[in-house]
Amino acid sequence: MSDSTRTEQSSARDWLRRHSELGICVLLLAMGVLVLTDTFSMSVEFTQRGPVGPRTVPLVVGCALILVAVLLARDVLRGGRGEAEGGEDIDLSAPSDWRTVLLLSAAFLANAALIDVIGFPLSSAIMFWGAAFALGSRNYTRDPLIAVALSTITYVGFDTLLGVPLPGGPLMGVL
Repeated sequence: MSDSTRTEQSSARDWLRRHSELGICVLLLAMGVLVLTDTFSMSVEFTQRGPVGPRTVPLVVGCALILVAVLLARDVLRGGRGEAEGGEDIDLSAPSDWRTVLLLSAAFLANAALIDVIGFPLSSAIMFWGAAFALGSRNYTRDPLIAVALSTITYVGFDTLLGVPLPGGPLMGVL
């Protein structure tokens, strides 16, 4: 490899390193386009009574994501850089805790996989207990009770009070 090729590769890497925040801009732009695409592909009955319909919030969120992506890209290309985290009470040199991340991910994925099978109250109780376990709580009596209480209150709040139907599973007739 010639010296000029190495210099070009090095300068390209340096430019990318200095402008790495553009990756976040691309991600925000993609999310904004996805939200807007989904918003415009929604089939909406025109039975709304006011100016705010089911497309309003996703439309605002999608436009805001695109606007933030463009403004951030402009700032980065003009030389702006985000400050590194100061870390008031964390050790920035400590490695990531992948065990906790994987346990939390497993709890959320279990909820997503089980919600239609066993219902919202049970699957959410598993998720709440799994999150507490992943974050270090080891009280095997209190944690499941709190998880069941939280999931039941959430289910009753959404299903009964707000009228948002959630899958009840085997507890459908009990609650």
